Amino acid sequence: MLTINGLTVRLGGRTILDRAGASLPGKSRTGLIGRNGAGKSTLMKVMIGQLEADEGGIEMPRKTRVGYIAQEAPSGSATPFETVLAADTERAQLLVASETEQDPDKLGDIHERLIAIDAYTAPARAARILIGLGFDEEMQGQPLDSFSGGWKMRVALAALLFSNPDLLLLDEPSNHLDLEATMWLESFLRAYPGQLVVISHERDLLNNVVDHILHLEGGKVTLYPGGYNDFERQRAERIAQLAAAKAAQDAQRAKLQDYVARNSARASTAKQAQSRAKQLARMQPIAAVSEDPSLVFDFPSPDELKPPLITLDLASVGYTPGAPILTRLNLRIDPDDRIALLGRNGNGKTTLARLLAAQLAPMDGAMAASGKMRVGYFTQYQVEELDGSDTPLGHMTRVMAGKTPGAVRAQLGRFGFTGNKAVTEVGKLSGGERARLALALITRDAPHLLILDEPTNHLDVDAREALVQALNGFDGAVLIVSHDRHMLELTADRLVLVDDGTARDFDGSMDDYVAFILGKGAPAKEKASKADRKEDRKAAAAAREAAAKIKKNVSDAEADLAKYEVVLSAIDRAMFDPQGAASEYKGLTMSELSQRRGKIVAAQEAAEARWVTASEALEAFEAA
Repeated sequence: MLTINGLTVRLGGRTILDRAGASLPGKSRTGLIGRNGAGKSTLMKVMIGQLEADEGGIEMPRKTRVGYIAQEAPSGSATPFETVLAADTERAQLLVASETEQDPDKLGDIHERLIAIDAYTAPARAARILIGLGFDEEMQGQPLDSFSGGWKMRVALAALLFSNPDLLLLDEPSNHLDLEATMWLESFLRAYPGQLVVISHERDLLNNVVDHILHLEGGKVTLYPGGYNDFERQRAERIAQLAAAKAAQDAQRAKLQDYVARNSARASTAKQAQSRAKQLARMQPIAAVSEDPSLVFDFPSPDELKPPLITLDLASVGYTPGAPILTRLNLRIDPDDRIALLGRNGNGKTTLARLLAAQLAPMDGAMAASGKMRVGYFTQYQVEELDGSDTPLGHMTRVMAGKTPGAVRAQLGRFGFTGNKAVTEVGKLSGGERARLALALITRDAPHLLILDEPTNHLDVDAREALVQALNGFDGAVLIVSHDRHMLELTADRLVLVDDGTARDFDGSMDDYVAFILGKGAPAKEKASKADRKEDRKAAAAAREAAAKIKKNVSDAEADLAKYEVVLSAIDRAMFDPQGAASEYKGLTMSELSQRRGKIVAAQEAAEARWVTASEALEAFEAA
């Protein structure tokens, strides 16, 4: 068992963890989640001893072997295969000892231990892990310094998995992985024999791998049994309970305050008023659940264009003349397309995205694009290249030169940059906020085609869900490259596989693709005709539009109900306490107040009926 005992950590004068406490069962697989900046990595660093707690601590069984990826990627002339094998230090030491030890008894003990730790099968295990993370046999034999930083981090992850620690700690392990490697990692972790704590924003990983969720919020941790979907349900119930408790407390507080105000000056009731004032002072406020503005995504809708937007006819593309990366490209993109590009890193997904964004010209064949088409192309480089000393308002003002200040502010507001947030230095924004700013910048002119290359790397689970909803409400075409399977399943209705030097439609679902990648067979579906796929895409687009309308009906009715509740409360106050009435209701007679109240009650009942109808429609739609 791993126990967090009253843990308090302060960094730079700010309290990150505040008397946090929880007990993780032995052999449990725990997903550590929370908003960006909540302190997840801080908590994990305390677990491995990189940070000392100001108060409290973490307890675990003695001699627990803890595994964690170092921040610096491995480098040098050693190969990935050699690096992974060397991660099992006990095996390496025993092999050296087996060649130098002269004592027969000791040599026997060494060989028994080598057998016990499966030392002789280690090369095969190391190769399997590396293959799962995308290293073919040739890559396994190349020097580390020939790889990029992302591939070196894959080697570090492979070495950690191979070392098989008792407590495996992973901090966003899929950030440097493609979809295929992420799926393999899920499969590996499901069978992991030790205890696991993983920081992740991947909903599928949190549902398919973990059996507990440790939620970090406001410096506290709360442990929930089950996966992420179970956590969402349990937390929603908890929030509803807190909201009800807060509403009851607010009503009680208002009643006490009203009594104190009316009775403090009277000698006959002063003692009772004083007693109620003390009761007020002792009352611990129940905090309301706050909404985070980083969940705001709202893509502007483009004007309509006739299909197709882009057509590729036997096109080739690459970076070096005479050496194309992709050839024989036959692809058509229509205004209602939702496409996911599949394929391992290095197969050419980004190259194809750059061709479609007109950043690369075809080397051969033909590419035709609508002359009026606007493209919004998002990459991680745009996030990294933002000027940290400038503000969101400064960035947007430059790219929207000639537009009114109101138009600039409106575009920023679509992505949550309102008020002071619009004039905050970019260097002080979180990774998720910088990603939102980059999305705001590339969509300033309402593009007809959104090309998103790994848009979720800096986003937490809630922000990813908000992005999914925004994409499903977007009226243009979308092309996504992502390792987040949940996002692809909810936004893409057409899969294009980039492999073997070309790109072709993958005729199957994401489940078929997962089975295909994990070696469980090719998709069983028969190849659909082009006309059938077109009709499927139209049906999916219509379904997204219908869902968006129903959800808007639900939210509009909820907003009306909340508004009428506030008005009724104000009218009731005016009826029973004319002196404390809002200015709008002062001076009105009881008859006039009753008439207004009757109209509001009628409007409230109508809004409630709309809400019931819309909610039932949404439930039926989702079930269908």
